[in-house]
Amino acid sequence: MKRLSTALFTIVIASPFAWMMSGSSMADDATMSDASNVKVATLAGGCFWCTEADLEKLPGVIEVVSGYAGGVEVNPTYKQVAAGKTGHIEAIQVTYDADSVTYVEVLDQLFRHMDPTDDQGSFVDRGRHYRPAVFYHNEQQLNIATGFIQDIEQLGVYKKPLKTELIEYTTFYNAEDYHQDYYKKNPIRYKYYRHGSGRDRYLDSIFGKDREESGMTLIAMIDADKGVDTQRYSKPSAPEIKGMLTELQYYVTQEEGTERPFKNEYWDNKKEGIYVDIVSGEPLFSSTDKYKSGTGWPSFTRPINERFITEHKDSKLFYTRIEVRSRFGDSHLGHVFEDGPQPTGLRYCINSASLKFIPKEQLDSMGYEEFLSLF
Repeated sequence: MKRLSTALFTIVIASPFAWMMSGSSMADDATMSDASNVKVATLAGGCFWCTEADLEKLPGVIEVVSGYAGGVEVNPTYKQVAAGKTGHIEAIQVTYDADSVTYVEVLDQLFRHMDPTDDQGSFVDRGRHYRPAVFYHNEQQLNIATGFIQDIEQLGVYKKPLKTELIEYTTFYNAEDYHQDYYKKNPIRYKYYRHGSGRDRYLDSIFGKDREESGMTLIAMIDADKGVDTQRYSKPSAPEIKGMLTELQYYVTQEEGTERPFKNEYWDNKKEGIYVDIVSGEPLFSSTDKYKSGTGWPSFTRPINERFITEHKDSKLFYTRIEVRSRFGDSHLGHVFEDGPQPTGLRYCINSASLKFIPKEQLDSMGYEEFLSLF
């Protein structure tokens, strides 16, 4: 950021009213107090002035803080980090409402607003302390980030191979106060820096000059590339749902009930195929990820596609669990626990009453031919 500092100072001195201007917040209206499923992502995409401003535009984001992650120095200063001697990377910590936005959508926002192919700096800012990185907080974040990066690579939207690092999260240190919300406090300096850095010119060359208005996301591009038609899945009306489900299916999916263990349809099903939402038909789980957990409910190590799953904090019992729901049907499916086998370490414990099983030999005739490649 220092290369433009002299020019920036000249601009601001020539325009003293700039220091009195305050940019309007683009962050979502969600707050810590009214969000029940608050989660944190720690990310790096070059200059934290820019990544903070871009991530705060994402609906569902509660707060973004600029800082430093990945190094060994305790409480490093900007001067130390900028000198490249502490091992830290300029980063941001994103607090978001997981009931409103998913982790993969947070990653999507980051990747669409940085250069994920440069591990020696970021646009005008050079040095490894500006390189792109995802600091994963747990195994689930690691798995999601790994899959998302692989999908982006296969998509081929960037002109060079991705070099974004996945680094296990340890500690995040807040940057100095003058760096926080810099784009709001110093809008003219920020705009001049951002324009001069070449960030937006690069992003326009990748996603087009209408990228902000078009609303196109990497998630949507990946879905289209994979032939996943997300428009085909929707939640029927309440009367339609009532008429199409059995009493147990309605109780489980619409009233967040739980069926009896070992007394349900799929707990010991060993056939090859996929499990779809009984309400919307969206593909949820595959027999290739199903395993015998001993719980008496169908158990899976992962969903077919994380984009068809949403997670919500459930505090109905004496301890907090993570509820799993379908994205489009909004059906209650079950819960996910961190006591599963490798490679994910997760156990998606799902009610049979929430599912419909499509055997492998019927995938083509039932309109799920794109999932034949799973077997």
